[in-house]
Amino acid sequence: MMKNFFEILGIVLAVALLSGCVQPEEGDSIDDENGGNNMVEKVETGNSISVEYRGTLEDGTQFDASEGRGPLVFTAGAGQMIKGFDAAVIGMGLNEEKTITLQPSEAYGESDPSKIVEIPKANIGDANSLEVGMSVTSSQGVNGIVKEIKENAVIIDFNHALAGKKLTFWIKVVAIKK
Repeated sequence: MMKNFFEILGIVLAVALLSGCVQPEEGDSIDDENGGNNMVEKVETGNSISVEYRGTLEDGTQFDASEGRGPLVFTAGAGQMIKGFDAAVIGMGLNEEKTITLQPSEAYGESDPSKIVEIPKANIGDANSLEVGMSVTSSQGVNGIVKEIKENAVIIDFNHALAGKKLTFWIKVVAIKK
């Protein structure tokens, strides 16, 4: 059951981190459209950057990493990443590495009790197939985790899986482009 939870957690985080991001294809050039090299020395807001990263929880459990997928590519300061990760890369140099620890407010926010809801089983089509720890999607497309199953209701937490958690990231900048 815990293994399933961490698999779901990794998928949720990967989707969140990669939303709006593009992975470079092998052989992609970092030259601009005029044929010139457009690399810069330090990350500035608006730069397209590539980073290798690893994310862990306070207990050291890894929840996500770029290893095996290639660098993560995004526009620095454009809000494509969680706030603390985005801020941490500004000013980093090419091949510079750092480890940061983010408070919930810099990552996915605090857990919001109003997003933990009790839903009558009668309102859930396949309620008998649910298990604690299972990932579900609401009719509005919001992902949640089954927290408790009662006789006539199910408790589902619709907070982000990493809400309320301190996150540590190791980051290495591997490309910077204006």
